[in-house]
Amino acid sequence: MKRSPMIAFDKLRFEIQNCTRCPRLTEYRAEVGITKRKSYTHCDYWAKPVAGFGDPNARIWILGLAPGAHGANRTGRVFTGDRSGDFLFAALHRCGLANQPTSISVDDGLKLNNVFISATARCAPPGNKPLPSEIANCQPFLDREWELLRNKRVILALGAIAWNAAIAMAVRNDCPLVAPRQAFGHNAEMSLEPSLMLIGSYHVSQQNTFTGRLIAEMFDRVLTRCLLASA
Repeated sequence: MKRSPMIAFDKLRFEIQNCTRCPRLTEYRAEVGITKRKSYTHCDYWAKPVAGFGDPNARIWILGLAPGAHGANRTGRVFTGDRSGDFLFAALHRCGLANQPTSISVDDGLKLNNVFISATARCAPPGNKPLPSEIANCQPFLDREWELLRNKRVILALGAIAWNAAIAMAVRNDCPLVAPRQAFGHNAEMSLEPSLMLIGSYHVSQQNTFTGRLIAEMFDRVLTRCLLASA
């Protein structure tokens, strides 16, 4: 009997949340959960790896870098509880891909339509910089999502690390790369196979959005392109 996709996603979520492959990240995420940020001293931190979230039938797959130390590492859901998530989910809501413009906690009622979101690395890293070995340790999780997200038509890579991870994932999964490999850039595009497009955007980090490197109108245009490519 064929296994339900939701059961497969639940199994993957359990495996991710219980992963201890990276000693440095395992120690760091737990330490952050104990010391906490001053404004979150009343919160019980998740302090574990963070699984993907969204529509299992999604045609658009958004790939970020890693959980924020006081965002997803606190709340247990990708891009939830920090300024990066505020920017991302407001944009998804404007495009009709989310039922609400905010993502505050795992029980806030947020639902995504036609979008799945995950990260290149599943644990919050010191300085927001996972090591190459730590990214490699998370590759099997990306490969499982690649297999489970059978309706994907677009991968939206937020930043160069996610862009390179997406190309490496495609190669590992025998994707033909029908176009020459492209360097990362905002609005960069690359055909991974005839029915799968890779699109790049500057990351929705505070560093980019507060400095104006990435503004709402720029990201809305990227999402509009994703919608067109996924149709």
